[in-house]
Amino acid sequence: MHAGAAFAEWGRLSRPVIAAMSSPTSYSSRAPARAEVDAMAGTTVLEFGADWCGICQSAQRAIGDALAAHAPLRHLKVEDGKGRPLGRSFGIKLWPTLVMLRDGREVARVVRPGSAREIADALARLDPPGA
Repeated sequence: MHAGAAFAEWGRLSRPVIAAMSSPTSYSSRAPARAEVDAMAGTTVLEFGADWCGICQSAQRAIGDALAAHAPLRHLKVEDGKGRPLGRSFGIKLWPTLVMLRDGREVARVVRPGSAREIADALARLDPPGA
């Protein structure tokens, strides 16, 4: 599969956040390449973690509430771990980590969020200047 087709496939797997609740979606083992992430237009939140991670599970309510209040945006839950190149390219060390991107560039990051407010503060940095 060529890069454009891979990105199109990933686009079908991603979806905007639409509800304020815990995110039942599993972390995807299929991650886009870093070049694809860098080329994404608009606002994106990359959430790195693992389904078996208790801290990730307990953070889902706060993450879901904060993202729903800031919709619409692209939210990609990416499984991270040894040998996962996307997480390594972002220097991910702890889960969950949320990386906020505007037009493929990191504008904020939250590591092991403790509250929806902490996430909302980082999401506010996604808004265009003067908005």
